[in-house]
Amino acid sequence: MGIIPRFIQPHLNDPKMVAVLSRFVAFTNRHPVIRGMLSYGTIWPTSCIIQQTIAGKTWENYDWMHALRFSLYGALFTAPTLYGWIRVSSIIWPTTNLRTSITKALVEQLTYGPAALICFFFGMSLLEGKSVPEARKEVEAKFLPTWKVGVCVWPILQTANFNYVPEKNRVPVLSICSLMWTCFLSYMHELKMKQVEQKGRVPEK
Repeated sequence: MGIIPRFIQPHLNDPKMVAVLSRFVAFTNRHPVIRGMLSYGTIWPTSCIIQQTIAGKTWENYDWMHALRFSLYGALFTAPTLYGWIRVSSIIWPTTNLRTSITKALVEQLTYGPAALICFFFGMSLLEGKSVPEARKEVEAKFLPTWKVGVCVWPILQTANFNYVPEKNRVPVLSICSLMWTCFLSYMHELKMKQVEQKGRVPEK
């Protein structure tokens, strides 16, 4: 109990609170996609704030709208589509063992992974108010370098996820694994903007 904040501890013995939590857990068990949406809607903006902190920003100048866009995109797009891919992969390869887990992970890197990255750079650009041609340029500039990094990381993580984690928990587990990955995505997304700003500066004489 020591790790739980003191202001929460008294409520853990409240029968009404216990009943609410029990119903919530039962609901997410029946609809695991909701659990994934809550995870991504929380962890993705958190990773965005972490990346901004590493870049030198503080509470006074965090880009909260940028974090909100990450939250909306993670909860409303990434989590549902990832859940759909995991369901499809389980139907195609219903047996859970190391061989099928490796197969799923590799197929994902050649199908869902590239599509997810393209949608991320394109979708986040549109959420920022950029035009379709500008969003297309974002994809062209950032997709391949990002995918090259991802292909070295995600097959290993996904193999373990497919092999050891129950299907209903795979999306939340991936959301936790994606914490540092999303920091990297946020960095890649901001990189082009910084390059454009630097090109637009007039050199001092």
